[in-house]
Amino acid sequence: MSEELRMWVEMIFNVSYLVVIWSMVVLMTLRKAQVSPQNQKVANRMRWAFLLLALGDTGHVGFRVVAYAAGGLEANPVLVGAGALSTAYTVTFFYMLMVDAWRLRFKKPLGWFGWLLLAAGVARLIVMAVPQNQWWQVTPPYQMSLFRNSFLVLQGLGIMVLILRDAAREQDGPFRWVGIMIAISYLFYVPVILFVSRVPMLGMLMIPKTCAYLGAALIAYRAFYPARVNQSAQAMAN
Repeated sequence: MSEELRMWVEMIFNVSYLVVIWSMVVLMTLRKAQVSPQNQKVANRMRWAFLLLALGDTGHVGFRVVAYAAGGLEANPVLVGAGALSTAYTVTFFYMLMVDAWRLRFKKPLGWFGWLLLAAGVARLIVMAVPQNQWWQVTPPYQMSLFRNSFLVLQGLGIMVLILRDAAREQDGPFRWVGIMIAISYLFYVPVILFVSRVPMLGMLMIPKTCAYLGAALIAYRAFYPARVNQSAQAMAN
């Protein structure tokens, strides 16, 4: 794939992704009143999680689109870095909210492992604030990238294990699929973390990784934010 073709594929995907993720967040917000009472707390955590994801990615992929239009990524390193920083922070909070959503859904105490995942999020927030991250560069320092992303991997894979374990026990279909989507996202994300500096084309794996997040958002939306017509039909059937 040529560099120009890759640029256009990324730009088209980025814009499409932002339209879809924001549409789901807006629909979740509009349907808040239709969430069943027993699901309100979990649904609210999920809505905030995907709102933060949408906000961060608006900076990340949105700024990349602007940078491409303004002469390319290398010509606008500060813009690219600012976008990467925004999504780095919001995705950290995303997984912290997912831990709380798991706790509420399955009525579990956080326990030592839940607190460990929250602590990993706090540690990542602190690490990302140090100047050694060099956020003003298009390609961050490899060792620093590995270090800060190790906390994110712990967060993501940790909550994946908790969700898949308890969803299997409780036969919770929606959360089982959310856990599967998290697993798929990391299947594509880990090679990017480890090898993208050597093989830049691996950056394209961020597309299926992002699609997995969209899948999780769609699952949460359909599970917790039903249309009014569906609720009415259920009431008539009962």
